[in-house]
Amino acid sequence: MIIGHKKQRQFLEQMIRSGRLPHALLFSGQEKLGKKTIALDLISLLFGENPKNHPDFISIEPITKQIQIDQIRNLSWRLALKPIKAQSLAVIIDQAHLMTKEAQNCFLKTLEEPRGPSLLILITEYPNFLLPTILSRCQIIKFYPVKKEEIREYLGEKGILKEKIEEISEISLGRLGIAIEFLENPGKLKEREARIKDLIKISNSPISLRFQYARDLFNRDNLREVLNTWLFFFRNILFSKLNKSSSQRAPAALVNYYSLGKLKNILRQIQKIFFLISTTNVNQRLALEILMLEL
Repeated sequence: MIIGHKKQRQFLEQMIRSGRLPHALLFSGQEKLGKKTIALDLISLLFGENPKNHPDFISIEPITKQIQIDQIRNLSWRLALKPIKAQSLAVIIDQAHLMTKEAQNCFLKTLEEPRGPSLLILITEYPNFLLPTILSRCQIIKFYPVKKEEIREYLGEKGILKEKIEEISEISLGRLGIAIEFLENPGKLKEREARIKDLIKISNSPISLRFQYARDLFNRDNLREVLNTWLFFFRNILFSKLNKSSSQRAPAALVNYYSLGKLKNILRQIQKIFFLISTTNVNQRLALEILMLEL
């Protein structure tokens, strides 16, 4: 069952029915919106069956935070072969913005000179990291956060308690992938509460302890989850301040403590770290230390 993105799905289905599906599509939008799920569903319609383990389906993902030129060369070789079972080959390049410059230039040749029937779907959070010539040769489909009501309805159908439905639908910020993670692992909600307590504690600690905390965070596997929690927490404080109110997740003391300017700086720095994590290993720790100074 696919939740949200009704217009995008209808548009893609219409292109299949009319026989006007382009050679290359680019799915653009935040992480965990369901872009890859939609891509797989599109290929299922094209193949008439689930693409998993299908001989004509090719999936490319980053290796150590990069998509290398050898991966794209192998793709070009595969695309020169005839489909085994379907009428065309279908390719998903996940996190396409992580293609190296050499890989992008190699991929551009594939776009300019397709060797056989194929559908290429690029998925990315950062389309601007791709060469303009690649973007110009793709049909771009933009994805946006799913409506909270749709996430609530989905969680209700899964038998989740009403109070948990409201909490999960709120903190997922329209990203169904995050809501599903909380659904599949209820312990994540408790982990999230613990992170917020740690955040409040560290914000009242000396600089030396904050820097030590930044070093510890840098070495964690769940840094993205921690930052997601912080992003929601400080956004909540910002909205509470703008609305001149407070809530359980944005206590009055914190709403009064942070100025609007400071909150904007904190949110900007968290988003910068997200960007660095998604694109490179460079300066992540320095960015975390700068964030510690802002808290």
